[in-house]
Amino acid sequence: MSGAEGKLELERIVFIGRTFEEYLQMFNLKEADLVGQRILDCPAGACSFTARSNQLGSDVTAADIAYYYSTDELADKGVQDIVHAMSEMDKVQDNFVWDYFESIADLTQVRNKALNDNIKDQRLAPERYVPVVLPDLPFNDEAFDLTLSAHFLFMYSDRLDYDFHLKSVNELMRVTKEELRIFPLVDLSCKRYAHLDRLIDELVRQGFAVEEMVVPYEFQKGANQMLSIRRMKP
Repeated sequence: MSGAEGKLELERIVFIGRTFEEYLQMFNLKEADLVGQRILDCPAGACSFTARSNQLGSDVTAADIAYYYSTDELADKGVQDIVHAMSEMDKVQDNFVWDYFESIADLTQVRNKALNDNIKDQRLAPERYVPVVLPDLPFNDEAFDLTLSAHFLFMYSDRLDYDFHLKSVNELMRVTKEELRIFPLVDLSCKRYAHLDRLIDELVRQGFAVEEMVVPYEFQKGANQMLSIRRMKP
């Protein structure tokens, strides 16, 4: 199997994704914002954003370490991961806000829809799904108008240090012409990323415009903000 150094074993990857509709709320976007835009979703996982956005007339690329594995492997892994995650959800229901989803059964249905749309699109247009290992991306400078990054940066701050976060954000901005949006701003214990202010100060020092924004989506308690990082207009 082809791959890169640092590629995770498939068992260590959690292949669960969000739907296109969740992305619109997570990143405070409207469909009209996407049309004609070159967009990077990184890490994209099992999300359906790429599949649905390309149908609308966007040019979206999905990037993730998971894509080093075959679509068949990921399809099986995604089903297993959803079953496991939902079986554990009973124990941690109080960590979540049950407004967007009516129940665990509803959540399960939505997660399966995202996975199915993702796998179907991978088979239809595999060139859209690029294997990467942050903080290194195989794309040209300013290759995308907008970059979206969900449920990775900040969430795993117990195992990914500040230097990794800074390098990853800088790399994501290198390939972004206009704006990078990151969601959410909390870790797995629902606490605001401890080094977020330090990171923001460094990005501002580098000349970026940075803003914390409340979004109309909250499932994990306290996870209702995104970080907008923009290139300053010359």
